[in-house]
Amino acid sequence: MRVALLFIIGGLSTALASVPAAAQTRGTKGPYGAIAYHAPTQSMGYTFDYPASRAAKVDALKQCGHEKCEVVVSFRSACGALAAHDGRFAASEGATRAEAEAKATRKCGKDCEIAVWVCTR
Repeated sequence: MRVALLFIIGGLSTALASVPAAAQTRGTKGPYGAIAYHAPTQSMGYTFDYPASRAAKVDALKQCGHEKCEVVVSFRSACGALAAHDGRFAASEGATRAEAEAKATRKCGKDCEIAVWVCTR
């Protein structure tokens, strides 16, 4: 029994060593993602499969690249989408890409199109 237990623990250690650190810390809460946007410049950034909500939001803001970017949607184990047209924009989350896009487009209004979408795994 003791040899079998050591074998299992050794196998888990080897398996975890090959997994990225972010995935190891994901835990049971699931992957996080976010979309950041700055409407006047149409700058955007997005993230997916981050171990924590804060990390996903911070990196989306960094990717957006403008000091006045804002996180417009964040999600866990889901999808996010941003629709925009002529200065208007709306963002939403959904269980699927299609759901997130439909919600964002509906909120944004006539002539809006999806500018970006992203899903966690």
